Amino acid sequence: MTSIKNNNENKHIVVYRKIHQSLIEKLENQGYKVTQFEPINSNNIQEFYEAIKTANGLIGSVFKIDENVLSKAPFLECVSAISVGYDNYDLVVLNDRKIPLMHTPNVLNDSMADIMMGLMITVARKLAYCDKRMRNGEWNGPLDKSWFGLEVHHKKVGIIGMGRIGEVLAKRCRMGFDMEVAYYSRSRHLKVEELYDAKHQDLDTILSTSDFICVVLPGSQETKHFFSFGQFSKMKNSAIFINAGRGMTVDEVALIDALETGKIAGAGLDVFEKEPLNKDSKLLTLDNIVLLPHIGTSTIETQHIMSECAVNNLISALNGNLEKNCVNASIIKK
Repeated sequence: MTSIKNNNENKHIVVYRKIHQSLIEKLENQGYKVTQFEPINSNNIQEFYEAIKTANGLIGSVFKIDENVLSKAPFLECVSAISVGYDNYDLVVLNDRKIPLMHTPNVLNDSMADIMMGLMITVARKLAYCDKRMRNGEWNGPLDKSWFGLEVHHKKVGIIGMGRIGEVLAKRCRMGFDMEVAYYSRSRHLKVEELYDAKHQDLDTILSTSDFICVVLPGSQETKHFFSFGQFSKMKNSAIFINAGRGMTVDEVALIDALETGKIAGAGLDVFEKEPLNKDSKLLTLDNIVLLPHIGTSTIETQHIMSECAVNNLISALNGNLEKNCVNASIIKK
C-alpha cells in the first residue's frame, strides 16, 4: 500500500506568509517540499514567481493572487487563504481552472467581536482622546465636560450583517453589557433572537434608533459604499459607528462629513477603503474617531489557529477532501 507521504513527495507548497515552524514541519512530515516567503516584497517577488512555476499548493494572505500570478503557476492544485475573506483571490480564474480556494472561517469570530467591543468602549468613553490629552499635559485639575464620554451598557446596538461574527458580538453586547440588540440581515436568525432577545428590524429603523451601529458586512459589489451620506444622515447625532468588516462598505468621504458636521458622535474603524490608510487621509486629523491598522485578528493565538487551519485545509484539499472550508466547492465538483 502506498503511503500518503509517498504520494506527496513530488508536491511543492509555497507559503507566502510567515507561519510557525511547527506548521512547516507538519507539511514536510507529510512529504511536501516547502518554500517559504515571509512575506513577499520587492526584493523577493521574482524568486516567488520562480517558485510558483512548480507549486502545487499556495498558503498565505494579503498578497493579491490574481490572474497574473495564477498564470505563472501551471501545476497549481489548491490555494489556501489564511483569512476568512477572499477579496485578494481571482475566483473567476480559480473556478475556470477548477482550483479549490480554501479559507479559515469560524476561528476568528471571538477576536473580531472583541475588537469591535473594544472600539465601542474606546470611542464612547473617549479613552484614546483622554489618553492623548493626558500625554499633552492637559490634566491640570477637575475635568470639564470635554473629557466626558457616553455609556455603553444598556444602550441599543444595531448589528449590520448577522453572520458568525455578528452572532458572537450580539452575545457580548447582550450578556456582558445588558444592551438592546437589533440586527439587519436578509434573513432572520432565530437562534440569535431567542438567545439574546435580538430584534430583526429594517435598516432605517435600526439607523434612526441605535446608539451604536456595528458593521460586519462581507465585501462585494452589492455592499460597496453600503454606508454613505444617506445612511449617516438617518443616524442619531449621539450615535457611534463601528466598522471592522470590510473597508469598501463605507464611503469614507461621507463618514468624514458625518463626523465633522456632528451628524454622528464618533466612529471606530479597523478597516479602510484603501489599505494601508493614506498618510494624508483626513480621518487622521479627527479627534472623534479611533483608527486601528486592520488588527481584528491580530492576536498571537488567533493568527496561529488561522495558520494551522489553512495548513490543514491545504492537506485536505490536496487529498481530494473539499467538504470543509472550501469557498468554491460547488464549482469544483461540477
